[in-house]
Amino acid sequence: MPTIGVLALQGDVREHARMLQEAGARATAVRRPAELEAVDGLVIPGGESTTMWKLAEAFDMFEPLRMRIKEGMPAYGSCAGMIMLADRIEDGVPGQQTAGGIDMVVRRNAFGRQIDSFEEDIDFAGQRVHAVFIRAPWVESVGADVDVLGKCEPGDRIVAVRQGPLLATSFHPELTGDARVHRYFVDMLREL
Repeated sequence: MPTIGVLALQGDVREHARMLQEAGARATAVRRPAELEAVDGLVIPGGESTTMWKLAEAFDMFEPLRMRIKEGMPAYGSCAGMIMLADRIEDGVPGQQTAGGIDMVVRRNAFGRQIDSFEEDIDFAGQRVHAVFIRAPWVESVGADVDVLGKCEPGDRIVAVRQGPLLATSFHPELTGDARVHRYFVDMLREL
């Protein structure tokens, strides 16, 4: 049974942990570099991407996170977590950094403000899932090595991607009670 951490600086930590356990993994909160070193993979939850970056810096987690991802640690980012895994962002605050790893350009708050949040059924990796979008980003473009796993309306926007051991969604599967996206990540981790 793999041990998967949930970056516990901000966001739906308990909800992600519950979905990981339902998907067959051991889940643990990660707040310190030593805790990051002890996990087989990591979930980076939603929240506010600039706050998450600043908190990661304040807790001395940003560089260890960047290095573990660069070294091949499997990671899954939802919403703000998607932004954290992007190599490049649009509409970021001046100086905003990401841990990177996925060759994509992500636009922050692309679907609009909090009031513009919505839910939609989408195709994700060949399965129909219910997706919750809250101040969500979308993917503007991807590199050749990135697999597009999901799109949504309006405009057939890219909302789920995978590159090697990294998975990202602009939606929040932890809010639906459906563990299939987390199971996809757990299965990914087991295959590596």
